[in-house]
Amino acid sequence: MRDIVLALVIAGMLPMIISRPHLGALAWVWISMMNPHTLTYGFAQRVPWALIIAIATLLGFLFTKDKKPLPQNGGTWLIGLLLAWMSVTSLFALNPDTGEVLDRWIFAVKVLFMLVVTFMLLRGRKHIEWLVWAMVISIAFYGVKGGMWTLATGGGGRVWGPPGGTLAGNNELAIGLIIMLPWMYYLREAATHRWLRRGIVLAMVFVAFGILGSQSRGALLALVAMAIVLGWKSKHLVRTSLGLAVVGVAALAFMPESWTSRMDTINTYEADTSAMSRLWTWKTLWNAAVDRPLIGAGFRADNVLVFLKYAPVEGYEIFRGQVYVAHSIYLQALGEHGFVGLGLYLGLGLWTWFAAGRLARSTRDEPEFSEWVPLLMRMTQASLVGFAVGGAFLSMMLVDVTYYIPGVVVLVHATVTERRKALGAGRAAVPSNKIPEGARKHVLPGHPSA
Repeated sequence: MRDIVLALVIAGMLPMIISRPHLGALAWVWISMMNPHTLTYGFAQRVPWALIIAIATLLGFLFTKDKKPLPQNGGTWLIGLLLAWMSVTSLFALNPDTGEVLDRWIFAVKVLFMLVVTFMLLRGRKHIEWLVWAMVISIAFYGVKGGMWTLATGGGGRVWGPPGGTLAGNNELAIGLIIMLPWMYYLREAATHRWLRRGIVLAMVFVAFGILGSQSRGALLALVAMAIVLGWKSKHLVRTSLGLAVVGVAALAFMPESWTSRMDTINTYEADTSAMSRLWTWKTLWNAAVDRPLIGAGFRADNVLVFLKYAPVEGYEIFRGQVYVAHSIYLQALGEHGFVGLGLYLGLGLWTWFAAGRLARSTRDEPEFSEWVPLLMRMTQASLVGFAVGGAFLSMMLVDVTYYIPGVVVLVHATVTERRKALGAGRAAVPSNKIPEGARKHVLPGHPSA
């Protein structure tokens, strides 16, 4: 039954996507992040829904008159340069299985290409909030579900993401949920219906329990860091910070002793084989980057050839013959794409933080933007901090939702910039000495005659 319902829903969406391709950008987010087909049991699991949505979106994109210009800002340029550089490093990858490298490169192209298409289809508050809603519904669904499971089992079970997706693992889902929490706060503040606001608050509480229920140590650190920034950047610093603290303490007190014991290994990582294997892997990737500083080892550096050549002597007897993934977005970028790739990746994060801050400050006195841009940008900064901390312990460099953090800033930047230019052009088109005396009181603020 689920298969039929999903097929009918998507089939009904296709004509709308072709006629209104901006809906396709939202549908792509839903399909790629939520993976609803993994919740079915039959034929729907084998249908390439994401490809179908992408084709319909691109068809609509080709024929629509509502295409927007590609935003010209640092975020767009850094995303383009990063993809170009990953393409270069793929040509010199050390992984002997070229099929693995090609698959990884194709995945990177799909993620970033569809993001760029989104940049040319969405504009304005309504579209951007729809995008945020699409991400929140797609990912927070598993957080609410996982939070209920955590409460029902007393914290004894582990929360997982949608099978086969980039957020399938417990660690990855937890970071995805941490990214969502600040945006959920924004949607709560933007909502006008009282029951919707209350519903979002309840969902945030369940998501918090879902994050703890993932039993991810890195996510716990990321959750604390994100919560601090969320409280700091919120509309009501004291009230929000106290609320977060109360929920946090209550949630931690609820979790069982087994959960506490696992979190305590953060302080005793030397005795934890999993933690030590990460340090060993990080040294391996560092050695590869030092030997190949420009191009690194290429995609899928987690292969026997790389580890045989660059693994450190220390710990070799313990981890000999074993290959591990990077377990860090920073070492993943460095080991796979060299110092150039790491620089571009870090540059994208830094641009996102500072561009969001500039937008928040510059729009707080503009009536058209002051009600939503400053808060959305501050919450996006909180999401970025959560990912930056949690990503230090996970291989999430190519997880699609993480690129929508700078993506939201790019779209807000383009919306604000284009609107300001339109207003400026409108003012310049009407000389002050041509404005009727009785109409002067309606001149836009900032016009020479105002």
